Amino acid sequence: MSVRHPWNQRASVLAAALLLLLGLGCAGISLNSTSDTGLDYFQRPNPDDVWSAKIEGWQRRERFDSALMQPLESGPAVESAGYSAANDQLPSDQGATDGLRAKYFQFRSERKRAMAREVAAWIQAEAKQHYREDGAVDHWATLEETLARGGDDCDGLELLAFHALRDLGFAPTEVYRAIVVRPSDGQHHMVTLWFENSEDPWVIDPTGAMTLGMPRMSELEAWVPIKVFSERLEYTVRENRGSLAQNP
Repeated sequence: MSVRHPWNQRASVLAAALLLLLGLGCAGISLNSTSDTGLDYFQRPNPDDVWSAKIEGWQRRERFDSALMQPLESGPAVESAGYSAANDQLPSDQGATDGLRAKYFQFRSERKRAMAREVAAWIQAEAKQHYREDGAVDHWATLEETLARGGDDCDGLELLAFHALRDLGFAPTEVYRAIVVRPSDGQHHMVTLWFENSEDPWVIDPTGAMTLGMPRMSELEAWVPIKVFSERLEYTVRENRGSLAQNP
């Protein structure tokens, strides 16, 4: 990393020493870390902070590239918003299954699925102890109400899976609550849907009444999703036009 600022020699030496002390650049993992540093990591920078322009430049490029990469995932390489000498070294075949791009997205997918399955296993185990019937009135609890009460029925316990996935880094556009119905008897249920695939989401049933583990919605033929929503959005589930055209 090259940093050029009109500092005097003494300031440059002090800055270099500080950067060396902080381990700026590629660094290993410190095994002797402590949280008692006396530091506040979340203060606003000064208006004349010498690093702000460089950081802001990187942020713009990172957001630009990320926005392009999201729909492509393991597709071809995106064109960076900023020039990098590394761009001249890109191999011509970006779709190779043994390439770093494909390996990265494969690793990320495997870890996210493993994490989601851990959430499913955890809530389904906890539901055996913390399931609480609502009674005559079907009150939809908030997460805080569910935690304070020490349990709830499916619509309260489902919030633990919903929020856990969100808190663990799953995007708001991936994770939703869903109302499903069993047409054979009209039974309704609340589950969490993870849209790794927008057409066939993974299902986390908090109580295990509908399913255990984390199957795809398409595997649960006895149940039909009717509503998908979050704390800000609401959608109705309908057959797409392609399905209606094939099955008039």
